[in-house]
Amino acid sequence: MKEIGEKLKKAREEIGISLDEASTDLKIEKDQLKNLEEGKTDTFKDIINVKYLIRDYAKYLGLNKDDLVDDFNEYLFDYTSKISLNDIMEAKSKKEGKDTKVKSPYTTIKTKSKFNIVLVIVLLVIISAIATITIYSIKNTHKDNIISYVGR
Repeated sequence: MKEIGEKLKKAREEIGISLDEASTDLKIEKDQLKNLEEGKTDTFKDIINVKYLIRDYAKYLGLNKDDLVDDFNEYLFDYTSKISLNDIMEAKSKKEGKDTKVKSPYTTIKTKSKFNIVLVIVLLVIISAIATITIYSIKNTHKDNIISYVGR
């Protein structure tokens, strides 16, 4: 990550743009650009957003944004794919019927809501009931008209 930051800083300095000017032009806080140039990813709330910051900053500086994003993706893979041996051993020792999978702090688990399924079923029952009542009402009205017409 530090190499990416150094490339960005070198390009900015060669062009003669100050951090203040880049910050104003990009509408990004000066501290964020400075931290990016210094390779301090731990100062960002979400490491994934750093990718977009690199892309925008590289484009602004006239660098090949795709190459820098690829470099960042490699860094991100190394950063997130390494689980320490201690974490694995700790998870292995806690096998007491609990979920013992070691999870990355960057992974979120999405669960399906039972509420949505229940809501769809209730709506289908209501629509079916309305349709049944409407058809029954139309048949009875039609039958009454036939009876009154025949009765004349």
